[in-house]
Parts: sequence; C-alpha cells; structure tokens
Amino acid sequence: MSLIPSFFGRRSSNVFDPFSLDVWDPFQGFPLSTNFPSSASETTAVANARIDWKETPEAHLFKVDVPGLNKEEVKVEVEDGGILQISGERSKEREEKNDKWHRVERSSGKFCRRFRLPENAKLEQVKAAMENGVLTVTVPKEEVKKPEVKAIDISG
Repeated sequence: MSLIPSFFGRRSSNVFDPFSLDVWDPFQGFPLSTNFPSSASETTAVANARIDWKETPEAHLFKVDVPGLNKEEVKVEVEDGGILQISGERSKEREEKNDKWHRVERSSGKFCRRFRLPENAKLEQVKAAMENGVLTVTVPKEEVKKPEVKAIDISG
C-alpha cells in the first residue's frame, strides 16, 4: 500500500488505492532544459511532495512537507465530488552571469496531489495552516450516529 515506505524511503502510490489520485506526469524523470546540472531526482523531488494522511475520531489530517515555500506559493482546494487538491510551485533560483554553480540539489518545479475524501468529510469546514515548512490540512468528519438500541421485554 501507499502507506508503507519502500526500501529506499520513497513512498510509491498504489494504482489500486481508491483514495490516491496522484497526477501522472508522462515527462517525469526527463531532465528540464536548463543551464543547471540536472538529474531525475532533482526534477521530481518537488513533484513528489511527501504527504501523510492520518484519520482521527474527529478529522482527517494531511501533513505536507513544503520546506522553503510560503503560504502564497501553496494552494489548497476542495473540488466537487469531495476531491482535495494540494498544489504549489517552487521557482528556481535566478542565475547571474558571473555565478559559478558547484552543486545544485534543491529542487524546483510544480507539484499537485489529489485525494478523494470519504463521504463523512465536512467539505465546507476544511482548514489549512503552515508552520516551519509543514502544511497541515484539517478536514473535520461528521459525527457518526450510534444506532439506537431498544431493549424488548420478553413475556411469558
């Protein structure tokens, strides 16, 4: 499942997971045309923003690692049909003529992650907050009514 990390620490999305709606990028892994040295890991690091989804009795909590981004660079949306979309973009650093780059490891680019929310999600009460490079999206849940049990007297 997508909740189990692989041997190399990367979480793979599962095609059969009904809640994972990751956007497939046919160009993933191709180097971008840039003067910077590039590799597949540099171009896809932001595209694969790491997200944890935890369900508590009160809410669904999504924690997204977005180091170096501010809240203006990240967008949280709820679409019709109960789809939560978290997207953003990290711009690459400006290249000056006299600069000599020795190593480029920080990633740049866009990311977009989509999740189908369960039917018990209160879509109109979704909240998001960012602190120390971690975006936390809280989706409250509707209270589940416990079935009423009525004791029946047995005659006889």
